[in-house]
Amino acid sequence: MRLKPVETSAQTRVQKIVPQIIPKSTGGQILIDTLADEGIRHVFTVPGESFLAALDAMHADPRVQPITTRNEAGAAMMAEATGKLTGRPGVALVTRGPGAANALAGVYIAHQDQTPMLLLVGLPPSKMNGLPAFQTIDLKSVFGSLSKSCDVVTSAAELPEKLRDAFLAATTSRPGPVVLGLPEDILSQEIEFAPPTKKVQTPCQPLREHLDQLKTYLAYAERPFVIAGSTTWSAGASAALARFAERFDLPVATSFRRQDAFDNRHRCYVGHLGLSVDPQLATGIRASDLIIVFGQCLGDISTQGFTLLKPENTTQRIVLIAADAGSPECPFVPALAITACPIETANALSEMATPGKRPPWPIWRRDLRHAYEATLKLKTPAAPSELRLDEVIADLSRELPDDAIISNGAGNYAAFLHRYFVYKSYPSQLAPVAGSMGYGVPAAIAAKLRHPDRVVVALAGDGCFQLTGLELATAVQFGLPIIIIIANNGILGTIRMHQENRYPGRVTATTLVNPDFVALAEAMGALGFRVTARAEFQAAIAQALTAIKPAVIELKLDAEAIAPGQSLSSLRDAIAKTNNV
Repeated sequence: MRLKPVETSAQTRVQKIVPQIIPKSTGGQILIDTLADEGIRHVFTVPGESFLAALDAMHADPRVQPITTRNEAGAAMMAEATGKLTGRPGVALVTRGPGAANALAGVYIAHQDQTPMLLLVGLPPSKMNGLPAFQTIDLKSVFGSLSKSCDVVTSAAELPEKLRDAFLAATTSRPGPVVLGLPEDILSQEIEFAPPTKKVQTPCQPLREHLDQLKTYLAYAERPFVIAGSTTWSAGASAALARFAERFDLPVATSFRRQDAFDNRHRCYVGHLGLSVDPQLATGIRASDLIIVFGQCLGDISTQGFTLLKPENTTQRIVLIAADAGSPECPFVPALAITACPIETANALSEMATPGKRPPWPIWRRDLRHAYEATLKLKTPAAPSELRLDEVIADLSRELPDDAIISNGAGNYAAFLHRYFVYKSYPSQLAPVAGSMGYGVPAAIAAKLRHPDRVVVALAGDGCFQLTGLELATAVQFGLPIIIIIANNGILGTIRMHQENRYPGRVTATTLVNPDFVALAEAMGALGFRVTARAEFQAAIAQALTAIKPAVIELKLDAEAIAPGQSLSSLRDAIAKTNNV
């Protein structure tokens, strides 16, 4: 109880002390109230008895909606995808022991992809600390190496402050996941609650001297190059980077699975640094004398096993723009580390004036652009099937709205998506840099919840879909008309390709016996289409785009077309020829 002075009369100015009752709140209510104040709309969860008080608080507070998922891995992936879309932590709420263990997959993706995320874990009551309680788990041992912060709340009174700190930690410097344990008794404990001040991170602006140094580098460069791939990004930053690139006629590539960072239709866009990078693009980067990198995105895939850029190359300057630019975790020592928000830096660079002379590299930029355009026309060798995945992706790219959101997991099918789909706006791509199977369907659900007015399509392989495919029931339950396209070739394509290459004639464990995906979709309450020819796909996607419930389109593909520009037969022939030599 708090006491408040009250003036009874303006004439007498006599004050009386009367009690003002501040209602008590449970830890669960404090949790949900704080999440709502942070702008959280959805909490992804598999309900558990360890956080009943939090579920009850959501029943009373319509600002935060619980999304009941079918597996904690799906819940965590949805939270991670929300972080990608918004730049603010998505939230998953899971129970102790097995629930937390299942969620590990989503936390791993957030860690690798540098995505802000908050995983809340219900724990046994505090009195069980140190005892072999049912489903107990040591959060710091399990999540410590994969999270920016891992902590356990010890009282309801400290819950608001620890939540504020968690949101700040998830978005400060290099974004990432934060894990917070919530003992069952803390969530049901009642205290007087006064919301703490919201902690807001101020974006770090680039220093003028650093921008001047970059301008000097550009003035003396002969073959500059831009790599866009920051996890901290926005539609405005994409437009600002386009103005900067256009003014200086700079070639721009995107890092692995960050293709939506720059409009692929722009004349300065020259390709994607993903798997099987275009040889001319790789040659261009090796020949570049100035590389401007937005974000800590110089990983294994984008640098082709750290071979495209070499620290010992003294003729190649690297300018790294990131909140933690120059950190020891970066494998390359930059000539200039701009420790600033990539969004703010892109905005500043968009206003940078040219040196006053025409850049000497327009032909080089034009040739790289032409090489990228040629990759869109490269066809996979003919397969026995009438349906070709390269043609399906080309149809998708042409027919979907410019702001459609495309999600995918991992598998050789994704290589077709990355090669043939033209990304036109930001954000429009949800794909795990971590290379995690099963990501596409949960990510699509998160995207449709966040952007109900936009078309959302998940692309999955037959193996990839079956890891989290039951989340289709979640989409049906919440009335989310996402479109799921399953590339069904009856194998785990990526591993089969590597087997054929390294152990020819010794295929093991990569053949799948799949369910009837159309019947499965219909059993869950979704539409189902089976497609065996291109015309059938065009009809199916047209119908799915107008549907008011989820739709599954199964593509019956032949395993012969194993990768863009490559067939299993050509792979086997090449191996046989090498062995004969």
